[in-house]
Parts: sequence; C-alpha cells; structure tokens
Amino acid sequence: MDNVLVLVRHGQSEWNAKNLFTGWKDVDLTELGVEEARQGGAMLKGEGLQFDIAFTSALIRAQRTLEIMLEELGQSGLETIEDQRLNERDYGDLVGLNKDGAREKWGDEQVHIWRRSYDTPPPGGESLKDTAERVIPYYESAILPEILAGKNVIVAAHGNSLRAIVMKLDGLSREEVTQLNLATGVPIIYRLNKDGSVADKRLLA
Repeated sequence: MDNVLVLVRHGQSEWNAKNLFTGWKDVDLTELGVEEARQGGAMLKGEGLQFDIAFTSALIRAQRTLEIMLEELGQSGLETIEDQRLNERDYGDLVGLNKDGAREKWGDEQVHIWRRSYDTPPPGGESLKDTAERVIPYYESAILPEILAGKNVIVAAHGNSLRAIVMKLDGLSREEVTQLNLATGVPIIYRLNKDGSVADKRLLA
C-alpha cells in the first residue's frame, strides 16, 4: 500500500470574500468556507480515507477547515501539529488592501509581479521563493518522515504554502508553480513511494 498524503487549502475566508490581501492576518472562514470544508471532508470519507496525524498552520482559517473535515471523517481529536512555517505567504504592506485598490495605487503590472512572480516580494512581505524556503524544509523534516513511516497524513494550509509543497512533489519549475492555482476546500490526494516520490496524484472535485 502506498503512503497517503492529502493537501487541502482552507475554505473561503472572510477576506477572500472581500477580495483583500490576507497573508498572516488571522481571519476566520465564511459560511461558504465552512461548507467547502464540510464537502471536502465528505469527499475524503467517500474515498474511505482515515488519517494518523494532521498538520496545519498557525492561522484559524486553516485550523477550522481541518477541524471541520476531521469531524466529517469521525476523527475529531486526531493528533494535530500546528506550525507557522505552514502559514500563508506574508503579503507585507499589501495586507488588508483590496486587490483592485492596490492595482489603482501601484498599477496592474506591479501588483501582478508581486502576486505572481516567483522571487519578487511585495514591500515588507515574502515572495513565493521566500515561502518555499520555509515550507519545503519543514515538509522534508516534519511531514515526509511521518508518511514514510507508513502513516496517512493530512495537511490543511494555504494557497502559497501548499503551492510550495506541490512544487516539490510535482517537480514544477519556477514558471510552472506561478501558474498553479489551488481551489479552496478541494483535497489533493497523493500516494507516495517508499522514497517519497509521487506514485499517484488525484484531485477530488
């Protein structure tokens, strides 16, 4: 049996709904976000999956998504490790700004570069490269050993922290990862070989 890793981006947050840059701001889920988490959990239940350990970030939107999904799976109280290295990318001076308002202030092109380039951070914030440099070592040192020990692992985190893990697993280039979008509340199921390489990947949608 291959070792199972499930990655899931948190359900819609209050600031997702308002089109605001969120980053490390600790905002909760919307009603839709709660429903997305429930649906994600129900899809995993439909796959017959059970987990041995969970990982999430230090932010409530990811923690609540995980909590709701584990409730759906009948696994409330599962051992869960929270770590800020799985937090969303820090958007620095953009945090709290409406994305359209930021474009008016700095221009479409500059905001696009901050959002989508690999290594150009917004003022006071992190680039995707910076995010990957904290997330990937954490994946390799804390998460991967659990999978290789034969455990089924679920990680509930954020668009950019999960993009870094997917970049590692799928062998994406810098250009490819900047084009990658992860839907809220939709589980990605990986089955890994004994050496940590990907045997199979499926999106539940």
